[in-house]
Amino acid sequence: MFLVIKKRQIAMALLCLFLLAAIIFSLTRIHPQAVSTSTANTNWGLSFPEKGKTPVGNATAEALKTYNAYYVGDTSQSVIYLTFDAGYENGYTPSILDTLQKHQVKATFFVVGNYIQTSPDLIKRMVKEGHIVGNHTFSHPDMSKISDMASFRKEVESLETLYQETTGQEMQKFYRPPQGKYNQQNLQLANELGYKTIFWSLAYVDWYVDKQPTKEQAFEKLLPRIHPGAIVLLHSTSKTNAEILDELLTKWEQEGYTFGTLDQLVSSESR
Repeated sequence: MFLVIKKRQIAMALLCLFLLAAIIFSLTRIHPQAVSTSTANTNWGLSFPEKGKTPVGNATAEALKTYNAYYVGDTSQSVIYLTFDAGYENGYTPSILDTLQKHQVKATFFVVGNYIQTSPDLIKRMVKEGHIVGNHTFSHPDMSKISDMASFRKEVESLETLYQETTGQEMQKFYRPPQGKYNQQNLQLANELGYKTIFWSLAYVDWYVDKQPTKEQAFEKLLPRIHPGAIVLLHSTSKTNAEILDELLTKWEQEGYTFGTLDQLVSSESR
């Protein structure tokens, strides 16, 4: 009788250990995909485990949506959302706008205060041609180091005011953290101000003005990694981007992709 009871106790103990191990395993699989805690600063990052498939971000699309934040659109639709970060004008935006107009593509330009101040005519052209001008903050700081609403509000609303003074229109509520640096608190603050935070699911190293990639290097990164629902980040300061954009858009179109806008993305995701 003693041996039977002992065997049952051992079996129960082993079962408990198995269940505990299963719980720990599941938590460790979930944790890397969760949004960082309010005190932890994070650089937005991606990994591309499979060609032509949605990359894995350091937060899941589902977790980001709780803060009205996005890094990818509907992955069942062959739609691309083209965005440009514009910290300053380097002489290539007119060519980029010409190419977008040729392909009838509407993009989003995330700009800072200096850009609006020095290139108001280009901002007005973007608006006139149907592009979205998004908020990249007024002075491009590391927003993950800003923890209070007053400072956060000042960075985004100062840009809103300048944009409205320049265009006579209210800025649409799309926000991209400078350098992709963020934390959970930033996402919450942006959400409280009515902003949709926009990360990206495809980008490449195109921002070093004195070390521009070749056409071949750009295509090596941009073509195999395109995927349904991609939010593409390019820099408008890039000479290479201006030179390859026509061919790049043509290649994506030949693959069956169409181009959407961020307001369309948000609208589709909220259904």
